[in-house]
Amino acid sequence: MNGADTAFVLISASLVMLMTPGLAFFYGGMVRVKSALNMLMMSFVSLGVVTVLWVLYGYSLAFGPDTGGVIGNLDFVGLKGISVDTLTGKDGIPVFAFVLFQMMFAILTPALMSGALADRVKFSAWTLFIALWVTIVYFPVAHWVWAEGGWLYELEVIDFAGGTAVHINAGIGALAAVLVVGKRAGFKKDPMRPHSLPLVVLGAALLWFGWFGFNAGSALAADGTAATMAVNTQVATGAAVLGWLVYERIRHGAFTTLGAASGAVAGLVAITPSGAAVNAMGALLIGVVAGAVCSWAVSLKYKLGYDDSLDVVGVHLVGGVIGTLLVGFLAIDGVGGFTQFGKQAVGAFSVMAFSFVVSWLLARFVQATIGFRADEDDETAGLDQAYHAETAYDFSAVGGVSASRSHSGDGVPAAQAPLSRKVDA
Repeated sequence: MNGADTAFVLISASLVMLMTPGLAFFYGGMVRVKSALNMLMMSFVSLGVVTVLWVLYGYSLAFGPDTGGVIGNLDFVGLKGISVDTLTGKDGIPVFAFVLFQMMFAILTPALMSGALADRVKFSAWTLFIALWVTIVYFPVAHWVWAEGGWLYELEVIDFAGGTAVHINAGIGALAAVLVVGKRAGFKKDPMRPHSLPLVVLGAALLWFGWFGFNAGSALAADGTAATMAVNTQVATGAAVLGWLVYERIRHGAFTTLGAASGAVAGLVAITPSGAAVNAMGALLIGVVAGAVCSWAVSLKYKLGYDDSLDVVGVHLVGGVIGTLLVGFLAIDGVGGFTQFGKQAVGAFSVMAFSFVVSWLLARFVQATIGFRADEDDETAGLDQAYHAETAYDFSAVGGVSASRSHSGDGVPAAQAPLSRKVDA
């Protein structure tokens, strides 16, 4: 066993775990007060649901011995057959360390989808949906991409840390679910401003911090590849912030805080599949392109009429596609070129097709059985009280205006309502 590599992977797993609460803050600050806690819980519950499923059968389906290139077998159900002495990786790390690290990826991926469905789904239905989704969508796709014998792995598609399996998968799955659930009441009519930009920035900062574990940790060793991935993660993210802000200033006339935070996430998403295969200049280019293109892409929901509440499609799907495809041309050491680009396209679009169809069917199943959409009265009043019997802020305790009596329509006194991202409706 290599002690240094083992410590590195365990620390990286802890950083990735922090990303899910970070995502909860990022999304939670972007919604209205009346459903802020519900948004936090939609991410947080994934820590419970997916952890249990991963131990029971998820790890085995994702990383068990291959069956036909599409799924693992059930040899590791309940993590049987794995002991403290069972090693994996280039230099020998405990399989349990790898199990924990990949568990955090499985937890984060369905949580990413929650932002698209903010403000309008039943909490019980969401919990059922993510349990079904990770089982039928995520576990197989993770096997395709990262497990020996998986068909995309054998095709040599470059996805170092999750452009296809995580971001494209979650982004297109979110779009499918949105098309089943429908638009929020008041979409394109009522103000739906983020209630706390400081929470958004906090969440983005935690995501950025945790992403070093997400990306560099995927090397599974404290080596030069991990260091390269860490540097490129920082470079691409910084460039994406600038790309988003410049586009936003030219197109909408302002450098917004929400734009800066969203640009950072777009850069993190885009460098995830490609960072170990490109140099620093390639990472810079990927970041700038992702920031500008994702800033443009978030406005498409108004033109195309789908209600992706917190821009999961515009950031994670589009950013994931950008990073996955650009590495086909930007990969160094003689890897890049049209042949590799073709492989990258096969990886990106096969995952999109599979995830969209199955996610749509799963959402339809949930809708037909227990109902996916929240009751109209609960949606109007806010999901925090309806499903959690709590509120994020008690304004009355400090002599403020109660959420139900505010004038902004967002559960915040009108004078305190923050600016929203400027987009063309």
